[in-house]
Amino acid sequence: MGDKTATQWWELLPAGVRQQVDGYVLQDAHMQAIRVVLAAGRARGLGLTDAQYVVAERYDHHGDAIARTPDSPLDLESLAARAAGLHGRVVAVEAVWDGDTFHDWFVVLLAITADPDAEHPLATIYWGTAVRHLGDTGNRGTRHPSAAAADQAGRALADHLCVPFHFASPDTPDDEAPRRRS
Repeated sequence: MGDKTATQWWELLPAGVRQQVDGYVLQDAHMQAIRVVLAAGRARGLGLTDAQYVVAERYDHHGDAIARTPDSPLDLESLAARAAGLHGRVVAVEAVWDGDTFHDWFVVLLAITADPDAEHPLATIYWGTAVRHLGDTGNRGTRHPSAAAADQAGRALADHLCVPFHFASPDTPDDEAPRRRS
C-alpha cells in the first residue's frame, strides 16, 4: 500500500465522503464504498488497492453493526421453488465460477431454461455461505467450499427436476471453463 496506511488515507478524505462510505459499509455495499473512496482520493494519489484497504478497515471497524447481505438459500426446497417460478422450462442446472476482489472465488448456481432460452441465477455461493451450508462435518475433500456446496446443491436440484447438472471445473476455480452446450 503506497506511502500511506489505510487509516491515513481515511483521515485525508473529507468528512462527508467518510460519512457516505460508512453508510455504504453499514449496508454491506462493498463495491459502492470502494468506488466512493477511489473517486474522492484519486486526485491525492489513492489507487484501487488503497481504496480496498480503506474499505476493509471500515468493515473491521464496524464489525457486527453491518447489515450483512443474507446468504443465498441452498436447501432443495428453496432452490426448487425458485426454479418453479421461472419463465420457461428448466432444461439444466449449471454451476459456474466467478470472482471479485472482495469475495475472491465463488460459484453461481444457474437454472438454464428453454422457451425462452435463458439462464437464471438461483444462488451465489460465497466461501462463508458454503461453509455454513456444509457445516463443520461437510465432506468437501480438497475442493473449495463453494464448489463442494454448489456441486451438492446443484446435483440435488437437477435430480429433483430430472435434468442434467453441469459443473465444468469443480476442482479448480476457472471462470473461463467451458459452459454447458444445448
